[in-house]
Amino acid sequence: MTRVVIDGRTLSHDDVVAVAHHGAEVVMAHEVLPRLTRERAVVDDVVDRQVPTYGLTTGLGTRASYALPREELEEFSVRTVRGRANAIGDPLPVPLVRAAVLARVNGIAGGGSGVRPEIPLLLVDMLNARVHPVIPETGSIGASDLCQMAHVGLVVIGEGSAEFAGELLDGGAALRQAGLSPAVLGPKDGHVLCSASPLAAGAGALALHEAAAVLTLAQSVTALTYEGFRANTSPLDARVLDLRAAPGQSRAAGELLALLDGGVLGDPRHARRVQDPISLRCAAQVHGALHTALEFADAALRPELNGCGDNPVVLADTGEILSSGNFHTPALALAFDTLALALTQTASLSAERMRRLLAPAVSGLPANLSPYGPERSGFAPLTKTAQALVAEIRMLSVPVSTDPRHGADAVEDDSTNAALGARRLATILVRLRQLLAVEAVVAAQAVDLAAPSALGRGPRLLHRAIRAVVPRLDDDRPCGVDVEAVHRDVLGSDDVRGALRTMAEGASPVAGGAS
Repeated sequence: MTRVVIDGRTLSHDDVVAVAHHGAEVVMAHEVLPRLTRERAVVDDVVDRQVPTYGLTTGLGTRASYALPREELEEFSVRTVRGRANAIGDPLPVPLVRAAVLARVNGIAGGGSGVRPEIPLLLVDMLNARVHPVIPETGSIGASDLCQMAHVGLVVIGEGSAEFAGELLDGGAALRQAGLSPAVLGPKDGHVLCSASPLAAGAGALALHEAAAVLTLAQSVTALTYEGFRANTSPLDARVLDLRAAPGQSRAAGELLALLDGGVLGDPRHARRVQDPISLRCAAQVHGALHTALEFADAALRPELNGCGDNPVVLADTGEILSSGNFHTPALALAFDTLALALTQTASLSAERMRRLLAPAVSGLPANLSPYGPERSGFAPLTKTAQALVAEIRMLSVPVSTDPRHGADAVEDDSTNAALGARRLATILVRLRQLLAVEAVVAAQAVDLAAPSALGRGPRLLHRAIRAVVPRLDDDRPCGVDVEAVHRDVLGSDDVRGALRTMAEGASPVAGGAS
């Protein structure tokens, strides 16, 4: 994808990834500027008539009852940006900054903000020229991303800091070097630059895109473990699943069977045990729950990417400016919390499957998967690494949407922490990929020792990819570097991910179950 068209209605996760990670060009749809021009005329009319309007002709927050003098409205916009640029901490990664700016531009493009059209046009130019405002990592409580997005506003007016061409510059210098000029803010413009939840939306879009890929990896690594363990696949049978059609389990089971297609495990008679441990037997239920959590998060996120989160909102058809609660994001925050918990369940299962492979009484394989048996450590020390990863993931999955909240006295008395909920997902996903790499390294060794007559197409591809970067374990050696290589070169490979996704989606979902 080399170009993303912004229309305020159709921005997808893939679009956000294309702009954030791959530098796709951003273009405004032809219908956007006329829409913004009509809305701006409403703002100008309200200003001319001095109609009391929150954040336009009055102050903000607890100062909402204060009427602003007409001659101060432009300066009030500038003060709004300067006064809210209060985030602190390390700068957010450039891809996240690009995702947030894109989300804000698309939210404006859909209508309702009343901003001068020059403002979103400059934001688009900044994306295309790769002028990236420096946004500190901490400052949003989910009542709009005010204190962080104000740092974008600073660069828009030629202040603050920005990264351009690998250099950290003041905002005005970054714009000048990119051939751009700062914007002159009119009434309401400063508030629009700080409003809505584009950091939560942008970070969420990046996280959901990666979470879907990690789910495919979890399914594929599980299938590899199935092969090494010689697992019983009867729990994936449609007739079993139909008896309790839990959300997502049929889809997950269908993907596992598609990955295992071509091997001998598709016939339960080739299973080594009548009944396997829960970490293997119930993989479809846990991964199905993650599918469902992703669907919930997607449903909550799309309105944030393609909706107006401003307050107040401008209705061009009737010439009104109305108070709005569209900036509030409880469903989005709840969805991010749910996704974090579902990822934690998936992580716990991965660590337990890995431990079962090392136990000869359960796996039927040599102790710790060492060819020498119990006289060598084999992969046993890796269990500590796996447990450490699970502990960190579990800690990060603590819900943030229920945190005590307060804001401007007696006015802003609720918030959601949606941006925090989205941002911590990035760390959870890195740790989960590392954990899956641990399981994958161990499962590949189990396959070597079990030597099944035929592997399924997914495990076969994954096993070959692992062995291309990591040899099988003979005598004891440092295994952390092996895990890092698999994490980077196999689970991080777009080619491997794409091939596994195609295999997992190649067969229709298991008939009859919930999807």
